Amino acid sequence: MEVKKETAIFINGLRLYAYHGVMPQERRVGGWFLVTLRVHYNITRAMESDRVADTLSYADLCELVKREMAIPSSLLEHVAGRIARAIVEHYPEAEGLELEITKENPPLGCNCQGAGVRLVVTN
Repeated sequence: MEVKKETAIFINGLRLYAYHGVMPQERRVGGWFLVTLRVHYNITRAMESDRVADTLSYADLCELVKREMAIPSSLLEHVAGRIARAIVEHYPEAEGLELEITKENPPLGCNCQGAGVRLVVTN
């Protein structure tokens, strides 16, 4: 069986409270963010072995995202870059990743379901 390079482990809609934003109030009061992450890697060994050691850990990825989201930043681009760098450093077997960070209630003066960034990284 051929496994395509687009194969990934993912975390969908991790909801975290954090202190990101350009406006002083955003950094002081904080707000809710949604993080969706896909990390591409070769899952062939895990498919055959059924061993956690042969896959990427959802729990470890969640902790890594939570750690980086806890560091206040003005820009979501900065947060996304930190998360991507940490994943690539911690998981050299990662072939790439897709990361979306959505600020649920951005101070835009309009009603929307969020605003954010999407980062795509390939190795």
